[in-house]
Amino acid sequence: MKNRPTATALSIAVLGMTSLCLSGAAFAQQGDYVAPRASDGNPDLQGMWTNNTITGLERPARFADKAVLTVEEKDAWEREIAEFNAAQDQPSDPDRAPPTKEQIDLADSYNNFWFDDGTTVAVYDGEYRTSLVVDPPDGRIPALTAAAQARLAAAAEQRQLAPFDGPESRSLAERCLLSFGSSSGPPMLPILYNNHYQIVQAPGYVMILVEMVHDARIIRIDDDPLPAAMQPWMGDSIGRWEGETLIVETNNFNPQQSYRGSAENFRITEYFTRVGPDTINYSFTVNDPDTFTAPWTAEIPMTRTDDKMFEYACHEGNYALPGILAGARVEERDATEATQ
Repeated sequence: MKNRPTATALSIAVLGMTSLCLSGAAFAQQGDYVAPRASDGNPDLQGMWTNNTITGLERPARFADKAVLTVEEKDAWEREIAEFNAAQDQPSDPDRAPPTKEQIDLADSYNNFWFDDGTTVAVYDGEYRTSLVVDPPDGRIPALTAAAQARLAAAAEQRQLAPFDGPESRSLAERCLLSFGSSSGPPMLPILYNNHYQIVQAPGYVMILVEMVHDARIIRIDDDPLPAAMQPWMGDSIGRWEGETLIVETNNFNPQQSYRGSAENFRITEYFTRVGPDTINYSFTVNDPDTFTAPWTAEIPMTRTDDKMFEYACHEGNYALPGILAGARVEERDATEATQ
């Protein structure tokens, strides 16, 4: 987690200039662009990329059935976010009283200084998108099946039985084993910060290094699946090139890893197409009939960045987990003493 060198106070002033640039440059890079070639002759996706954007995964109710914004609407939304961020990007009061458990909210931990979740609307194929989900057309993830709802309710009940017995009872993100919010994926989604990805290619492989929790995902090209007993973090990813597009099929996830309550047969298909010198069109389709009532698809632009990738020192700074477990031991001790 870190603060990127952004200029929130200046963002409102440059919105007009940004719109002019996007209306020309971003649209010009669509169409007949042919990506440079890597050493194996396939399209070169290598470099540092970011997918941060103010466009959310699902469409806000305010936009209803409006999938694409006009330039004026896009500017107004970005201006609204910039003004909100400017108001929130204030130093915390060091003399404020500690909150009670009932009063704790995000303002008591982070202010916007720490966030890097973007300042612009997602531009995909020259369109200003109101959601990353494009299918179903309403921009919303399909409902959970009845079986998935029952499965998730049972899992939540199980977690409540002994939520603080040991580190194994805590989430993967709390244990610094995998990024939260599906940053590393798949699917690879933008979150509050650390939305940087470094892509490296070699004959037979594509590696994606994820800034969040330093996850490294290895995609094997035209390879056989791993044995069923091998269930790695981020699943078993096998890619193939079709023209300018890298298509990646992933399944066989580690049983401890779940995306929105996904089931054992969760499968995701991703598409990476470089559509300009500084843009990769990334899309994915989720297929999990045991969890969702229909397949669904999202599209996310990835933009080249000159930013460096910094180490995410999760384990080194993870004071929360021992604190949580130590607090549980104190509560247990106090409960035992109260009965004596």
